[in-house]
Amino acid sequence: MSQPAIEVERIAELARLELTPDEIAKFQPQLEKILGHVETLTALDVSGVEATSYSAPIFGRMRDDVPHESLAPEAVLQNAPDQAQGQIRVPKVVADA
Repeated sequence: MSQPAIEVERIAELARLELTPDEIAKFQPQLEKILGHVETLTALDVSGVEATSYSAPIFGRMRDDVPHESLAPEAVLQNAPDQAQGQIRVPKVVADA
């Protein structure tokens, strides 16, 4: 089954990426190939496969949530590069909308 044309420019715009025409021409066939592979995967019969988040079982990943004594605020702040009012100050990472 053929894929509809992928609007690489629109996808780049949604991802806030600035692509050159050469990059768009490069990514177009790559994205079409990826979607073609996904389409192949959707044709597989997985009715007998149990849904899971990981391809292999994961054991002991999470410890039990056991309450315990927290670090003293002074110990937490002793290596903080910047602090104010008993809290760690960090640079702003979210831009204004």
